[in-house]
Order: sequence, then structure tokens, then C-alpha cells
Amino acid sequence: MAVTKQLAEAVLSADPLRDAQAVRMAKNGLLDVAAAALAAKEDEGCQKLMQLVEQEGGAAQIPVIGQEKKVSRQSAAMLNGYLIHALDYDDVHSDVRGHPSAVIVPALLSQLTGEEVYGQRFLAAYITGVEVMARLGESIGKEHYERGWHNTGTLGAIAGVCAIGYLKNVTVEELTKAIGFASAQSAGMRKQFGTEMKPLQAGLAAKTAVWSMDLACSGFGGSDTALDGDTGFFSLYGDRELAERRLLEGDGSLWRIVSPGLWFKVYPFCSAAHHAADAILSLMKRRAFTKEQIEQVDVIFPPGGDAALTERAPLTGEKGRFSAEYVIALAAFGQPLSLDAFTKKGISPEIRTWMKRVNREYDHRLEPHPEAVPKGRFTIVKLYLSDGTTVSERVDIPRGAPGQALSTEEIMQKLNSVTDDSRAQRILQAVEEENISSYLQLLA
Repeated sequence: MAVTKQLAEAVLSADPLRDAQAVRMAKNGLLDVAAAALAAKEDEGCQKLMQLVEQEGGAAQIPVIGQEKKVSRQSAAMLNGYLIHALDYDDVHSDVRGHPSAVIVPALLSQLTGEEVYGQRFLAAYITGVEVMARLGESIGKEHYERGWHNTGTLGAIAGVCAIGYLKNVTVEELTKAIGFASAQSAGMRKQFGTEMKPLQAGLAAKTAVWSMDLACSGFGGSDTALDGDTGFFSLYGDRELAERRLLEGDGSLWRIVSPGLWFKVYPFCSAAHHAADAILSLMKRRAFTKEQIEQVDVIFPPGGDAALTERAPLTGEKGRFSAEYVIALAAFGQPLSLDAFTKKGISPEIRTWMKRVNREYDHRLEPHPEAVPKGRFTIVKLYLSDGTTVSERVDIPRGAPGQALSTEEIMQKLNSVTDDSRAQRILQAVEEENISSYLQLLA
């Protein structure tokens, strides 16, 4: 049987609600989505997109988070996906090598037109979407990302349409076609990191998922083997043989939303820099020294461990989201690693000059920690001080990552930091009561 059809059948037969841990993680995911999106509600890029959407027009059906406006279903998926990922404050998954909730949640929210009320089935669809995206990430091969594809965009469209298919309980034939439509529109480039286009790629993947399911349910014609063969998705984008072995491997008893699990961020920047952030903050807490006393910093990764950190000398905080150098410099200057430090505002000349003290190195000889997140990754920050001493710190599992995951209470602290306590508590209540319509209205 073709892999495309096998995937559709597996999605539609999934039963994640039997796993209480998976349900809890999905609820935490919705709380974290609320925090990430509401933090970005005044983002300039969102306002530009909103203006374009309003010029285009269309039925006002689905709320846009934090904007007090409704737009069409496809536009809502795009805008809400953009908002969730706009500040790089949203969750990440190591198997995906990207951001699942920024695509899957807005794709699902776009289905809440008021005609049907989804509660537990919404959570089950979310869990299933994360499962598909993680399995796609495992199956596509590491070269997909390394060649420059942005997994959030390329894999998210397919995962999003699978989540919608589960939510709507479509037929196997409809979901098989929808997977094909999403595959044909799969896109996203790492070249766009540090720009407004990066989060838009998450939004476009969510929009593609909505459009692809609409096409399939309308009876529009398309291939039902889009993932398969020499010219199928996996051959074009990755490793077909690996995909055929791995995509549907296992009995499905352990949900990927739980293990390895979603990583809820402590800091508003790329997760690949979180190890370095924890390391430098730990060093500065351990011993009092000034930025002037730090003569040189070595940041040591495994080979390829900094692939997502594309900026070595960023000019703005936005580009600094992808820079270990900037993160370390901020900490050395005693500045908080907060949302205000990662805007489009220019980085001061003093910090830009200091960043030149930071060098990247790679060591293939060091043994990865067996529980490292992501697998095989670590970061060592070594400081050379003016008194001739050196101090170093190695981090294998950053705060917030599975293994040091945030609790529901800690995610609520994150949500409380971007909205008032009353609204945060009502969002929590809606999530705990599985009232997804109320959840969406509270985000509007």
C-alpha cells in the first residue's frame, strides 16, 4: 500500500485521548500558544499582513489573536500562525526540528466557524497533528534542514492538514488527496531566518492546510500517492528509503507530544541558543565578574549544532534571535533576555563591538549526553578572564526542554507576563474545561 494512504488511515484511526499525559501536554500547548501569540499582538509584521488581508476582503469568520477582528478562515490561519511564531517564543519539537503548534493550532482554530463545537476532539486532533509532524521530521532526514529547508513550513502543511482531517473526521480518500495538495504546496526557507518572512512561513503552512482540506472535500482532483515513488514528496525533499521505514514505525503507544515532547520556551529566541543562554547565566551567577573582565568567549557545539544560529554579527534584536553571540553579550552586559531585547531595534555599537570577543568552535570528540535535547546536542560556554583564569559551563538540557520542562504553573507565569491576570485565568479555565470556542474568543 502507498505510504500516503497508510498515513491517512493511521491518522483517522488514532486514539490519543486514552493517554492522559498527551492530553495534559496538549492543554499546556494551548496555554503556551496563547502566551506566544498575545506577546506578539502589536507586531509590525502582523499589522502589515492585516492591512493586506482587509484590502482583499472576504467573509469575517475567525478571530485574529489580539486584534479584535475576524477574517476569512484561510486568512485567520495565516495571521494566527504568524502571530504565534512571530517572536520565536512558541514551542519547538526536536523530532520536527521546528515549531509544530504555530502551524497545527491555527489550522485547527480556523475550523471553529460556530457550526460545530469541538472539545476533546480538538485536543485529539492537535496531538495527532504533532505526531504526524514529528514522524515527518524523523522520516525526511537531517539533510532536508541542512540544505536550507525550514521544517516548520515544509512539514507543517502536511501535519496541519492531517490534524484538520482528524478533527473533521473526513474519509480516507479525502485525507489522502488533502495530503497530496499540501505536499504540492510545501515550502519554507531557512534563508528567511531573522526576518518577518520566517514566522509567515508558519502562517502560510497553516493556510495551506486549510486550503488543501477545502480542495479535497470539494472533490477537486489530485494524486493520492503524493508522498510516494521517485517523484513523490520524500524523494524530492528528503530520503525516500528512510521515510518508508520510519514514517509509520512503531505501535503508536507513545505519543511524540509527550516523548520526546514539546519544548516550551523560557526565552524569546531560537531554541538552539537556549543552551548558551543557560550556560552564560549560570556562570555569571556562580562568580561575579564584569563584561570588561571577559577577554574572550568560546562557544563550543557539536558539528552542525549551531545550524539554526545563522547570525554571528546581528545588527538588530530581531536578527539577534538567531545569534549565540548576541545572547551571550546581553547576559554579559547584565541585560535581561526578555522580549524587549529581540525587536527590530538596532543593537548598540558597544554590544556589537563586544560580540567580536565570542568565537564558535566545534568538537566531535565530546560524548553527547544520553538525554540531551535535541538528541546529540550540547553547548559549552568558556570564558577567558583578565586575571588569567577560565571558567566554563556545559548545558545539554536547557530549561523548558523535555527533561527540564515547564509546569502548567510556569507556563501560566509566561502567559501572565503578556496579559492581565483575569484574562489569563479565564484562558486557563477554558482550556481545562476543553471549551475551545471560548478559548479562541478569549484570545481575540
